Amino acid sequence: MDAELEARKVALLAECRVDSRVFEQVLPRLESFMEPFVDSLVRREQCEHAVKFVCGLLSDLEHKNVESIADRFGEERLPLQWFIGTSEWDDEPLRDELVREVAAELGDPGAVLVFDPSAFAKSGRESVGVARQWCGRLGKLDPPSADQVGVDLGDVSKHEEVLVDQRLSLPKELSLPKEWTTDKKRCRKAGVPKSRQRHRTRHALCWEMLRQRGPQLPHAWIAGDDEMGRPYAFRRDLQEMQERYLLAVPSNTLIRDLEVDAPTSSGPGRPRQRPW
Repeated sequence: MDAELEARKVALLAECRVDSRVFEQVLPRLESFMEPFVDSLVRREQCEHAVKFVCGLLSDLEHKNVESIADRFGEERLPLQWFIGTSEWDDEPLRDELVREVAAELGDPGAVLVFDPSAFAKSGRESVGVARQWCGRLGKLDPPSADQVGVDLGDVSKHEEVLVDQRLSLPKELSLPKEWTTDKKRCRKAGVPKSRQRHRTRHALCWEMLRQRGPQLPHAWIAGDDEMGRPYAFRRDLQEMQERYLLAVPSNTLIRDLEVDAPTSSGPGRPRQRPW
């Protein structure tokens, strides 16, 4: 048995070897892949910064921040920092291009669109949308001003699993000093567009992505965790849209026993309901 495992190990390691010529084509292929995305950017230097930033994110840098990426290319950090934090460009055309390519290359009528809220731990209060929110990865409420929460949309099929869109959630309540959605000065400082400076539930953000991306992405099912399945209204709306769904629900969810006859009413008043 050990000899068979050793032979299998050798075979697997042999399959992992990559011809050096593959790496010689990585950067040209990456630049070719990014062409339709950077075409939506207005200025030439924005296109150059975008390519370098993505190359930095895909590199072996230990800390993939602006300063480290700029240093990798032997450049000053300020121009790249300007591109990421100050330069005005619209990300919507880039998202549209991503969805178009996913639909064209990986589109599958049997695919599943998956909604999943994701929390990112933060230590300060300046990051947009940061607040004391439930962090699923940690299984607890973090200390005040600790998390950003985004709602992801993924396309899962027999071909591939890929993220196609995301919406950042602006929390409704924040203990200090104001809610994000009522602190306009704070929103402007963080670069929140005026069209986004209002609170919307995570389910509303899912609806926005589903209405926008659903017709473009062939799919058979909608799926999500128990946060997505908790509100009855969300499940009802999916049903009214004739979307098939599989959503988890919290373990303490109560349902009526429909196999039991409803109790007969003994007098006037509201009809008695089946037991939970």
